[in-house]
Amino acid sequence: MFEKYNLTKPDNLVELFEQSIKNYPDRPCLGTKNKDGEYEWITYREMGQRIDNLRGGLVNAGLKKGDVVGIISNNSVDWAVIHFAVAGVNAMLVPMYEAELLHIWEYIIKDSAVKFLFVSKPEIYEKIKDFPSKLPTLEKIFLMTGSGDNTLAALETIGAKNPVAPVYPSPDDVAVLVYTSGTTGDPKGVLLMHGNWTSNHHARTVAYTNFNQDDRTVSHLPWAHCYGLGELHTFTAVGGSLGFLESPTTIVEDMAKIRPTFLISVPKIFNKVYDTIVTRVNEAGGVKKKLFDMGVNAAKKRRALAEQGKSSAIANFKFNLVNKIVFQKIRDLFGGRLEGAVTGSAAMNPDISKFFFDIGIPLYDVYGLSETSPGITGNRPSCYRIGSVGQPLDKIQVVIDQSVVEPGSQDGEIVVYGPNVMKGYHNKPAATAEIMTPDGGIRTGDRGRLDSDGFLWITGRIKDQYKLINGKYVFPAAMEEDICLNHYVQNAMVHGAGCEYNVCVIVPDFLALAGYAEKNNLPKDPASLVANEAVTNMITGEILDNLKKKYGSYEIPKKFLYITEPFTLENGMLTQTMKLKRRVVTEKYKDRIMALYQE
Repeated sequence: MFEKYNLTKPDNLVELFEQSIKNYPDRPCLGTKNKDGEYEWITYREMGQRIDNLRGGLVNAGLKKGDVVGIISNNSVDWAVIHFAVAGVNAMLVPMYEAELLHIWEYIIKDSAVKFLFVSKPEIYEKIKDFPSKLPTLEKIFLMTGSGDNTLAALETIGAKNPVAPVYPSPDDVAVLVYTSGTTGDPKGVLLMHGNWTSNHHARTVAYTNFNQDDRTVSHLPWAHCYGLGELHTFTAVGGSLGFLESPTTIVEDMAKIRPTFLISVPKIFNKVYDTIVTRVNEAGGVKKKLFDMGVNAAKKRRALAEQGKSSAIANFKFNLVNKIVFQKIRDLFGGRLEGAVTGSAAMNPDISKFFFDIGIPLYDVYGLSETSPGITGNRPSCYRIGSVGQPLDKIQVVIDQSVVEPGSQDGEIVVYGPNVMKGYHNKPAATAEIMTPDGGIRTGDRGRLDSDGFLWITGRIKDQYKLINGKYVFPAAMEEDICLNHYVQNAMVHGAGCEYNVCVIVPDFLALAGYAEKNNLPKDPASLVANEAVTNMITGEILDNLKKKYGSYEIPKKFLYITEPFTLENGMLTQTMKLKRRVVTEKYKDRIMALYQE
């Protein structure tokens, strides 16, 4: 599989990290917030020592090449130590989310044949302590805290006394088995090889040539997901550093302390910041709003003129004035050093992207899948097109297959070839055969088109698309993203397959609505708010005004159902990556949804 791609050295994760230990021994690697609210950093040299110790401890405990190690934990120094120590035994790591359902943990551990399992908290251990009696391959559970028997610390102590040299895997040895939290059915285990990870890292260094040891990020994407784990590899491979977010509620405080230079993130973060800014400006009104609008308009003009190779002294003056007073405060929310960010998992709204570009925080849309470890395409500082997901990364080829879409379409299914493509799905040959092409490509399930300059534009998700009764196709996911940009909307699901028109299920953001209710002397409880036609009509009106700018009349929902229960992981309506489980929501509210067509 790999021979034709001429993989760049190092071609395994063990050597990739060892290279950083050698080149950047005393540089900060990972940072954790202490009890005093300050960040403490572990160096690459210290990481290397802990990895060596744990590798020795694991081998002495009976871990061998090809064995499977599971981990249930949020991102941490210990997580990274376990990852690279397991790689140095040429064993396979299976990461799992802390916030996961018990039966999913059990399914993954059984399906992957986990031998050793690390858990981050005593509370998790209590939930799964009887797993070894039910799961024959599971021999030991190690707690990542404390210093007693069967702990991470005990293994490191044993390993320090009984050192074991690292094994250097081949590129086609499996490094990580990442389970996708699919929208339907059991999770699928994605077999990702050392060559997958390293090739994707090298491709990113070609795209983002300025990445170096001085770069720092805020680690807030879970390493149990391919996108987040790629972040760990990207920054540590160049000697950069990652500071762990304490919690979503402390993001502003933590950003100020970590002071990232670059972020690997998701649109939701920037959408929320943008929404907060616009809402506060509108609420303030008066001079503040006029000043903000002047700066935004001046920034737009500057960008438009720059694209033509021109400039305006007046526009520059207006922008510089507002930049110091307003825009710098926005940049300070991200620590004041942020040079840019890549965003993936969903499309950025182009208008919001342009806003952040204009105020000095460029956002680069990227595209990938767990099955492609993950990067496929990306915008980059030297070459970008807002609204697209960029050009293919180094050594990756993107093909548009129009044979699987309706005749006359200008787009098709995105098919990917390259050293980033997974080995297959674990224990699922039929699913593997369905997604893999005979010549080694992978069918993404996404629709898209390539423009004349090779930029990829996502147009929809084949699996999620449906036909209205009039034969017109609808791609609900993009519309749902746009609906959720509304300040008063938390979740949305568009429905209409085989129906005359689309309808939409809305979960309001009741925290945001509390302020509206207080101003208008309305009851604040969720049930009263969704039953109040004045409230729902206000939200519906704002949604429709926004959708009319972008969508055809046949696509825009004609009726709306407002509910009080949010879509969450716990109630089974969202995946771990916050993707909508459409079938679950539809089934739960089937009667009320269908009633909208009878009114």
